Amino acid sequence: MAYVYCDQRFVPEGEARISIFDRGLLFADAIYEVTAVIDGRMVDNDLHLQRLSRSLGEIGIPLPLPLEDIEAIQQELISRNALDEGTIYLQVSRGVAKRDFLYADDLKPNLFAFTSARKLTGTKAQTDGIAVMLAPDPRWVRRDIKTVMLLGQVMVKQAARAEGYDDVWLVEDGLITEGASASAFIITHDGTVVTRPNSQAILPGCTRRAVLRLCEEQNIRMEERAFSPDEAYGAAEAFLTSASSFVTPVVRIGEKLVGEGSPGPLTRRLQKIYVDIALDDSGQVARA
Repeated sequence: MAYVYCDQRFVPEGEARISIFDRGLLFADAIYEVTAVIDGRMVDNDLHLQRLSRSLGEIGIPLPLPLEDIEAIQQELISRNALDEGTIYLQVSRGVAKRDFLYADDLKPNLFAFTSARKLTGTKAQTDGIAVMLAPDPRWVRRDIKTVMLLGQVMVKQAARAEGYDDVWLVEDGLITEGASASAFIITHDGTVVTRPNSQAILPGCTRRAVLRLCEEQNIRMEERAFSPDEAYGAAEAFLTSASSFVTPVVRIGEKLVGEGSPGPLTRRLQKIYVDIALDDSGQVARA
């Protein structure tokens, strides 16, 4: 049986308990992070812990533990669960209290964490590419905060699956914001990698940041700017990034094939470089 971290201790997952009065459950008053693990090592975890700290600060939840202690919990979960490839999930809620929109300033944050074994490299999606549906962005305005309030994403992802798509990109004011759980990229016909700049409209993706750093190191042209569905339809290539999908080609947007309808050469190059670096001893793609 897998171990989880809950109530300040490591316990078998079947014994983990969270109060029904946890504000994460009642109000989605909580922040989460997901870190990839390859060969038993976390990928870009420093970026994820930095983002965890930032998100908590944005909604006024103190860190439950120093970041180095949280990382030690992650490492212990990898060891106890003999995790070779998969993800580690962290969640921090404001704490436990009787249901009230207002909260006391002295609530104790609640941290829990668990691992999920899953294949992250060489997946069918990464090999063949995926089709994404376009949908209106249903989310609240502070998408830069990684809260557990994901109902909008759940609904559009479910709708995309029902329509036969693998995933969904969101559109607001005539421009693509991002994927429901990933950053959206296109590559123009002159070989420029384009993705929307960070703002409150999108989540500052850790894998997104790593890929932009790779582009800089590899002298690949890049632009941080918004783009429309029409520009995406006419792109030479497209891909998405996230902690659990790395660099995944997008070969169809709606009913429009991207390029020739197969993963393009620059996407393939970024895929390989990202995974090669993630597999090295550092486990860190976005190096300082």
